[in-house]
Parts: sequence; structure tokens; C-alpha cells
Amino acid sequence: MSSSLLTPDTGLLFWMLISFGAVLFILSKFGFPIITKALDKRKKYIDESILAAEMAYKKLEEVKTDSEKIIASAKDEHAHIIKTATQRRDIILEKAKEEAAKEAKHIVEVARKQINQEKEAALSDMRREIALLSVDIAEKVLRKNLKEKDEQMDMISRLVDEINLS
Repeated sequence: MSSSLLTPDTGLLFWMLISFGAVLFILSKFGFPIITKALDKRKKYIDESILAAEMAYKKLEEVKTDSEKIIASAKDEHAHIIKTATQRRDIILEKAKEEAAKEAKHIVEVARKQINQEKEAALSDMRREIALLSVDIAEKVLRKNLKEKDEQMDMISRLVDEINLS
């Protein structure tokens, strides 16, 4: 009996082959098409997902490239704006310096003219005062020295001669 367990009987073998064939036929007719269809569907979904991921990656790369271009453009524009603003600032400062120099020169010129006018006025006042004082002194000296008519006439002659010589 021990040998019958290891070697199957012919009838058993026949029925095993028939049932295996029937299971194989049923599976190949109904099971395998559903399984292959599901596998194909799954493969198609995976392929579409890979394709969508590749497209998304390409779009991401394009967006990244575009954003780098935009950033570079913004940096260039920023540098240009800074350069323009610096140039304008320098021009404004230069104009302000020129205006300040002109204004300072004008103020100094006006002050010099005013000082000269005041100096001339002071000198004129001094000359007038000196002339008045001189006339007063001369009058007093002449009154003292020229009490007589002859002395007065001599003095007038002398002065007329001195004026003619000059």
C-alpha cells in the first residue's frame, strides 16, 4: 500500500487530467481574459501616469526656465533702475552744487557791493566832517592871523597864486 500512495492509479490520473483540462479551459475562456484585461488596463493606467508625469516634469522645467528668465530680467531691470536713479541723483546733486555756488557767489558779490557802498558812504561822511572841521579850524586860524585888511589881501593873493600853479 505504501507503493500505491506514491504512484497514482490510471483512473485517478485520467480524472485529474480531465479536471485540470476543464479548469484550464474555464480559466482560459473566462478567467485569463479578465485577468489580462485588468493587467492591460493597469498597464495602460501606469503608462498614462508615466506620460502625464513626464509632461508635468517638462512643464515644470519650462516653468523653471521661464522663472529663471523672469528673475534674470528682473535683476537686469533692477540694476538698470538703480543705475538710472544713481545717474539722476548725481545730476541733481551737481545741479544743486552749481546753484549753491551761483547763489553763494551772488550773495558774496552783493555783500561786497554793500560793503563798498557803506565804505564809500563812511569815507564820504569822514571827508565831509574833515572838510567841515578843516574849514572851522582854518576860519579860526585865519581870524586870528588876519585881523587886519592888508594881511587878508596878502593871503588871498597867495592862495590865488597857488591855485593857478596847480
